[in-house]
Parts: sequence; C-alpha cells; structure tokens
Amino acid sequence: MQVVDFSVDSQGEKFRFLQSQLRDRWQGIEGANLGDYDILVIPSVSLDQQELQKVEGFLNYEERLLFSLIRLRNPRTRVIYITSQPLPPIVIDYYLQLLPGIPFSHARDRLMLFSTYDSSAKPLTQKILERPRLIQRIHQALRPDKSFMICYNSTQLEKDLSLQLEVPLLAADPDLLYWGSKSGSRQIFAESGVPHPDGSELVKNADDLAEAAAELWERQPHLLRMVVKLNEGFSGEGNAILDLREIADMADSVVSHRERVRVISDRFSSMSFQAKNETWENFSTRIPELGAIVEAFVEGEKKHSPSVQGRITPEGEVEILSTHDQILGGSGGQIYLGCYFPAQESYRLKLQELGLKVGQNLAEKGALERFGVDFIAVRQPDVAGIPQWDLQAIEINLRKGGTTHPFMTLKFLTTGRYDMATGVFYSQQGSAKYYMATDNLQKERYRGLLPNDLMDIIADHRLHFDTSTETGTVFHLMGCLSEFGKLGLTCIGNSPQQAKDIYNKVIKVLDEETKETAIDAYALSSHCLPMTWHE
Repeated sequence: MQVVDFSVDSQGEKFRFLQSQLRDRWQGIEGANLGDYDILVIPSVSLDQQELQKVEGFLNYEERLLFSLIRLRNPRTRVIYITSQPLPPIVIDYYLQLLPGIPFSHARDRLMLFSTYDSSAKPLTQKILERPRLIQRIHQALRPDKSFMICYNSTQLEKDLSLQLEVPLLAADPDLLYWGSKSGSRQIFAESGVPHPDGSELVKNADDLAEAAAELWERQPHLLRMVVKLNEGFSGEGNAILDLREIADMADSVVSHRERVRVISDRFSSMSFQAKNETWENFSTRIPELGAIVEAFVEGEKKHSPSVQGRITPEGEVEILSTHDQILGGSGGQIYLGCYFPAQESYRLKLQELGLKVGQNLAEKGALERFGVDFIAVRQPDVAGIPQWDLQAIEINLRKGGTTHPFMTLKFLTTGRYDMATGVFYSQQGSAKYYMATDNLQKERYRGLLPNDLMDIIADHRLHFDTSTETGTVFHLMGCLSEFGKLGLTCIGNSPQQAKDIYNKVIKVLDEETKETAIDAYALSSHCLPMTWHE
C-alpha cells in the first residue's frame, strides 16, 4: 500500500486519496469474479433524525443492506456488517441459505458481525464513532489493501469513519450532498435540460415560503395544488400539499401580490401533510433548519411515479442500473411504499436517457456511486396508437433508496444482467425477471410474530426464494415484524403476473396464519400495495 504523509494536509485531501484507491480496485470489486476483498457494510440511516422518527421501525432499516451478504457467494469475499443491536442469528442464517453452491459454514466463516448495543435514535455511524474500542476491533478485522466501505447514505459521519479506519468509502463525498436535496435537484435538472415542474429556489422561513408560493401561482394562475417540500425530507415524509381550489378566486389578476401572500400564509396550517400526525406548528419549525421549496403539483387523470437508478463508477463512467414504477401512498400520494420492476415499457427507455443526463452532470461535479431520479409520468393522447407520456423529474436521491435493495437482491441472486436496449433484466439462463417489492407490508394482525415464527410460515408454505427456478420471495425488515407488524419483501417472477401472484400468495398465507382483528381495516387500506401492474 502506498504510504502518504498527511500530517500537513487536510482531512479532505486524505479522504480523496482514499477514494482514489477505488479506481485501481474497481475491476476486481465489480468484475465477473469478485476479487479477494473485505466489504465493510455500514447500514446507518444517517438522515435528519427528527424526520426519521416519522418512519415506523426506522431502527430496523439497518437490515435493508443485508442483501450484501449474498456477495459471500464468491468464496474469497469477506463481509463485515455493523448494526446498532445484534441481528437475530436466524435472520443471518436465512440470507446465507440463499447462496447457491456455497457451504453454509464456509460463508459464515467469512462474515463478521459487530454491534454497538445501542438502540438510541442516533445514526449508527455516530454510535460507532463514539466507541473507539469498537473502531479498533473493526480496523483489526480489515485488510487495509483489500477493503472498501459501503453505506446507505454518505454524510460527514461516514466520511469521519472512513478516515479513522483508513478505508475508502464507495459513496459520494458529503461535500456534494446538496445535489441530492430538493433545491439541488432542481438546479441539476435545469442544467441538464431535464423537464421538471415549475417551482421555487430554497427558502429558510415561512414568510419567504409564502412569497415563493405566491410568485409560483402568479406565473401559473391555473394551478390547483402545490407541493411544499422540506429540502432534506425523504420518502415523501417531508412533503405537504397546499390546495388552492378553495381560494381559486385569489388567482384573479386584480388581487394584489401582498393579499395573495397573506391568504397563502393563512392556508399553510390546513395543508395536507404526508407524514402521519404532522402539523404546521412542527413543520414550520423545520424550515429554518432544513430549508424548503414549493413546487407545482403535477396533475393528471392517469399518472405514474417512475424512477431511474444509476451509478457513477470510480472511473467516472455513468451506468444505468434499473427503472421502476414506484407505489406511493399517504393522503396526497407522496409517500414511497414499494415498487414494480421494470418501469412501464412505453417510457422506461426515456427514463434511462434522462437518467444518463443527470448522472453525467453529477459525475462532472465529482459525485460517486448511487443516484436515483424520481419522476411523475402523465398520460398524453396516443400518437398512431402508441402511448405517450409526459415525464417530469421531481427529485434526485444521491444515496441508496427503497428500490436499491430489491434490485441488488435480484442481481446478486441470479448474477444476471440489465439490458439497456430493452430496460429488462435477464438471468444467466436468459429468462426475463420481474418483481414487486415493498418495505411497507404492515398490518396490526402481524404484530407479535417473531422472526422464528416467520421462518416457520415460510417453510410450511414454501414461500422462500427457489434458487433452481430463480423465483419466489426474499424477505427483509424482519426485525420490524414483532413490534410494528411491518415486513419487507421482494417477490421475483418470470413475468409481471407471476411476481404479482407470488406477492398475493404471501399476503394470503400471512393473513391465514394470523388472527383477524377489528382494527385491520385501517392497515388493509393504508399499508398494502395496490395490485395493479403497469396500467
């Protein structure tokens, strides 16, 4: 390993030097035969902790990167996985049993698990940094010339840990995270020529937010609704819908700007907040901390919420990984619940094209690894019998997201390939693969089920993923089940219908295995995925 003296250099230079090592290791890391590497997995959800409290069971979201254990199918790979609380052995065994052709004991010997034994709401990475002896043990477990670190999202915390462990971080430098915010996304879209809704620049207080909303309305007096977004919100939990229909008369040109601002300001308290139990009193206090934007709500009689995922390699290349149709819920349809893969055929190639434009812009700014772009697709009149869609980009996620772990699970299990020409994923046997996935299968009746109970149900009803047919269900978020009645799953099939049938079977079996309660009606209406596919 090259020895460099950073005694007089900045920590930023040291971090960039560490990341530069990824270029030399990239082909070995991502080649057909993954090389002899140690993968340090830090699944910390290092997002605004007050906003994160809106997500039930968020502490268990550290389990979402357990798909990384499938990398142990390569007999020379080692994985070091850190969590806030110890993972149940049965959950680890579940993932290791997915590995075809690898003896269970061989894979287990190449997996090292560490825990902070800390269930507080602080980000996992912060917990690790507060425990020097744990850092020392992790450091001793890693081979310096053969290690790299992955994470859910990159912040200064992950950067600090990378520096302390002297391990390169395969993620964007936190100095670039503005480009993954709501206002940063809008700037990228404008620079890249990617269509996006009219909206405002970043504001830092409620008065300026009312001004920005009034100016937007004056530019588009026929608007029916606007979306107010906290700049660093996620999964739609930081969004609110401002309905203009009850004050439509204020769009009249004879109404003064000052009066329009006043009326809009008065309407903020009655907005439809997407996060459960959110109020304007609390929401408004976050604006000075996180910033906010206001954006035109994209109306449409028939619309979808597709997304495109890509990555920027350490060599600077931009690759498209996948497209999805996202399933959204909440009172205004703003909260991410799950997804279908791939996105609808009539617009998935256009998504790839627009995603490449965004990725190339991000690469020029120095970004690295994962990015995702969310869109709204509105159906337009057909042309010569061909469906037409208007695509409007609404935000960039400069991190892993809710569509990352389902796709990577499929990729690692099948070692297949994503075909850019069709936007379809093919297994090594040449079969097209489809899936439905969710982090939000949640019902009151599932509360109290232990991971062991779930394993019994999976075995009794053969719900597991079958490595011979490469179809079936992969479960995750099992730690959420007992306390929150919440579960994640990826249902993989050889057709959209088969994936849907597998998903329906899981729901049916779980419902039959649990007793129905009177309060199930809420859960059924609020937390089950719609069964339509690409309508």
